[in-house]
Amino acid sequence: MSPIGSTDAYSPDTSIVVENVTKTFSLRYHRTFKQVTVAKFRGQRTKDEFNAVDDVSFTVKQGESIGLMGLNGSGKSTLLTLINGTMKPDSGQVLTRGRIAGLIATGAGFHPQLSGRDNIYLNAAVFGLTEEETKDRFDDIAGFADIGRHLDSPVGNYSSGMSSRLGFAIAINVDCDIFLADELLAVGDKPFKRKCMSKMEEVRDSGRTLFYVSHAAGSVRRMCDRVLVLENGRLGFDGDVDEGIKYLHYDSDDENNDDDELGADV
Repeated sequence: MSPIGSTDAYSPDTSIVVENVTKTFSLRYHRTFKQVTVAKFRGQRTKDEFNAVDDVSFTVKQGESIGLMGLNGSGKSTLLTLINGTMKPDSGQVLTRGRIAGLIATGAGFHPQLSGRDNIYLNAAVFGLTEEETKDRFDDIAGFADIGRHLDSPVGNYSSGMSSRLGFAIAINVDCDIFLADELLAVGDKPFKRKCMSKMEEVRDSGRTLFYVSHAAGSVRRMCDRVLVLENGRLGFDGDVDEGIKYLHYDSDDENNDDDELGADV
């Protein structure tokens, strides 16, 4: 198993290399020790294994905006978690260049008993910011999250929408080279979703690498210059945005479905 590492061996404009990556999970049929013991005694299977990501390879250049698409359970979130380095592949390797930021899952990295204010410092430190750097960005983070007096309440009392607001506000204010966006638009009102999209456009236009998971064909067209489609953990398509959307049987003539589809289950 190769750990996440540096792309120094590749060309200077390489941002991400995913090389023959596989991640396997187990499905257990029995929950208790007694059930497992009885099943084994009877010669029955106690678990099955499946590849959430199955021998996937691709390379991303610095500044590319990638739309990652696929049906539910196709492996999109698992792939982003592997790129983020939170999880390691069982085989193959993931190489990245520079700092990675983004929102992989709503509320990820938050301590439920700490206030939103304290979690800003905690979460920013996870992204590599110093306390002084976080202080400099604090007003921007709090202003973007716009959760008012709840900033001083325990995060464990937050709704999923409030957690998403705070998580995205922190991630988008990190000086990153690669921004990963998964589920950040799955909750919250439309004005906040539009604000998120506008911020991600700033990330894209600044020349940073963007990885955007979405079912929303309109927003993928708006945000991305390349589409990857996962099918049962395997890379089924890699190429033009419109062709990738057609590959998934979306209506390629509908250019105005951003808001209706924002927040789709990813």
